[in-house]
Formats: sequence, structure tokens, C-alpha cells
Amino acid sequence: MDATFLQTKYAAGLDWADYLASATDDQREAWLKVYDQVELTDQQKETIGSGVREMNVIAVSGAWCGDCVRQGPMFQKITEASNGKIKLKWCDRDEHMDLQEQVKVCGGNRVPVVVFAAEDFEPVGWYGDKPLAKYRILHDQLNGAGCPLPGAPIPDSELAAELADWVDQFERVQLLLRLSGRLRKKHSD
Repeated sequence: MDATFLQTKYAAGLDWADYLASATDDQREAWLKVYDQVELTDQQKETIGSGVREMNVIAVSGAWCGDCVRQGPMFQKITEASNGKIKLKWCDRDEHMDLQEQVKVCGGNRVPVVVFAAEDFEPVGWYGDKPLAKYRILHDQLNGAGCPLPGAPIPDSELAAELADWVDQFERVQLLLRLSGRLRKKHSD
């Protein structure tokens, strides 16, 4: 993955409103329900809002995907808390298979995957398809309680734990960008 490729994919991506407009009514309703349920803490808002570098982010997603319904609104809330430093675009996995091929998880086409790039689209890294908190939940279900039915209510505690993991990922990239020798030289800081 190089900067030119990421810049092209970013340019082809959709903003939040257009991405949701491309979903079915039921899908959009599910995304917005989680969006309304998720809220960053004051500390998380401060952490995300204190970033100084512009970060270009591509969410490889599917409006139909349960994990995307659950995590996508988190990405949007994080973006909104960034004081304009995080620039988020959405690329549908099935429409951007050339990107999906480069961010496979455990050999599979999994979503969501978030691709992080610097202001000049130099790749920084990618993360997905679930944060650690969600894998812990799934592990516990495997060893005990069954999987909830699609559309079942999501406990606030689960969403809060997953959101905290995502905030950590965005903060990690922001710190990486802030401390980058290349970018510090460019910005004389």
C-alpha cells in the first residue's frame, strides 16, 4: 500500500452522510441506533481533541455488516471529537476489493478495517476487524453464553469497552504522527 493508492481510495470514499445514504433503511436505522447509544467520555474527547496532526482515515466497511454497525458509529464519534484533525472516509468492501485485498485479517476479507494515513497519505497502519474488548466478549461466549440474536440490544458496557479500544488506536496513530521525525521536520516542531 503506498501513498498514491491510499489517496486514490480516500478520494473515492464517502463521508458519513453519503455512506449511510447508500444503505437500506433498515441498515441505516441500525447504524443510527448505535450512533445514538455511543458516547465518548470527557477524557476520551480531550484525548482525541488534543491531536495536532491531520490524519486521513479510511474505514473499509459494509453497511450490512453487524460488526460495522457496532463499530462504525464509534469511528464517526471519534472523528467528530477530533477538532477537524481526523478526516474519515468510508469505502464499501465489495466496491473496493483492491483495498480489501491489502488489509485482510487472518487471510480473510473482514470488516471493518480502519486504514490510517498521514496528512500526505503515507501509510501509518491499519487495524480491524474487532477490537480486543469484542474478542474477549466472543471468547467468553464461546466458552459459555450463546451469541446474541442479530438486532439484539447491545449492552452499554460492551460498547464502552470497544470504544475505549478504538480511542486507544486513534490516539496511538496520532502520537505516532506527532512524534514522527519526518513530520516534525516538515512542521518545524
